[in-house]
Amino acid sequence: MTSESTSPYLFGDLLALARLSWIGEMARRLETAGHPDYRRSDALVMRLLLRGPVPIGRLGRAAGVTRQAARKLVSGLEQRGYARLERDQRDARELNVVLTDRGVEYALAVADLVLRLNRELARRVDPAHLAAADSVLRAAITDPATLQRASRVPPPS
Repeated sequence: MTSESTSPYLFGDLLALARLSWIGEMARRLETAGHPDYRRSDALVMRLLLRGPVPIGRLGRAAGVTRQAARKLVSGLEQRGYARLERDQRDARELNVVLTDRGVEYALAVADLVLRLNRELARRVDPAHLAAADSVLRAAITDPATLQRASRVPPPS
């Protein structure tokens, strides 16, 4: 058995556990607020849709998924009553994802919660440590396209 001091540092495991914790906290708090159906992609997708109608292809690129996977995301939003598809007024070949009234309410709740969780974390951690963590997380992203998407994530409202 290796001692803790000689075992390798498993950053990926810690990162995965932190992500699971964050997602779980999002789901718990949204359920308490009356939104029991949070999905991992909702934090990004709902904040993007708050800006206005988004073509399915662009939604997929923002989420880092294929057009087919984006279509499944949209289908899930439609089934939950959060979005609908509309033809683009300038290009009838293009389908835009549009939030319903219920979707706007949910998207605002998601955006507000992301902001609150970030503020809570910032209160618990020294700003210099947050800056260091940001630097480490960006270094862990090996795909330039993913890093570029991370810099375009819509800020919380």
